[in-house]
Amino acid sequence: MSLDKLERKLGRFAIRNLMIYLIILYVGGFALVYFRPGFYEMYLSLDWSMIFKGQVWRLVTYIMYPPSTSVLWFLLECFIFWSLGSSLEKMWGTFYFNLYVFIGLLANVVISFLVYTIGHMNLYFTASNLYISFLLAFAMTVPEMRFYLYMIIPVKAKYLGIFYLVIMGLELVLGDWGLRFSVIASLVNVAIFFLFLRKPILRVKQFVRRREFQQNIRAAEPTVKYGGARHRCAVCGRTELDDPNLEFRYCSKCAGGREYCLDHLYTHVHVTAGQPEEQR
Repeated sequence: MSLDKLERKLGRFAIRNLMIYLIILYVGGFALVYFRPGFYEMYLSLDWSMIFKGQVWRLVTYIMYPPSTSVLWFLLECFIFWSLGSSLEKMWGTFYFNLYVFIGLLANVVISFLVYTIGHMNLYFTASNLYISFLLAFAMTVPEMRFYLYMIIPVKAKYLGIFYLVIMGLELVLGDWGLRFSVIASLVNVAIFFLFLRKPILRVKQFVRRREFQQNIRAAEPTVKYGGARHRCAVCGRTELDDPNLEFRYCSKCAGGREYCLDHLYTHVHVTAGQPEEQR
């Protein structure tokens, strides 16, 4: 089944504004870490030794761990996290954004499970690596868009993405195995979307190219056609620069998409292909 058919069939089940629910989980996790230290690790973390004993809720509640335990940094990172996620949902559509998030969360579960069963090591993954995957996805979708890091430092998204890729490369080389597996988990959904499921990214790129083309056309029209004006009557030649109160309309019966002021909109002679450009 193609992705388009899958989107049409399952798209109605996608969770709109998914970021709001993730932020709510983060707020709950932050409150627990702040007011009940140790509760998350004891009952909610991704601990496979406890999951095998029946505490299956940990497969979901592990998401709650906050990106920071400092109040100021928590609020700031939640704002950035929400901004990135909401932007991706608007650009890709709810279905593809849901798919991206759930692939990332599932990657944590699968990789930690494999490491526990094969390597006999418990990796207490959290959902914090979603932040990096969102940033990389944003940078690869709209690389030229200016991003304000911490709402202060202006930087193009592609440069920020390159910076984080370099950091992750260093972590893969210099970090311990726990850190390496965490980096790999954060790249799974990025790799799947940008190497295999390219539909949402191509959709955005086509939209951006079309919008830039239309903006270039609109920017060129005043200087090329009307000497600084945006509209001109094909009969009398007046523009909005001659009279700011003039209103203009296109005539659907005339060839070439001609505009007319309201004085001549209903009285002009319709122009068909092959006739002179202006009818006086």
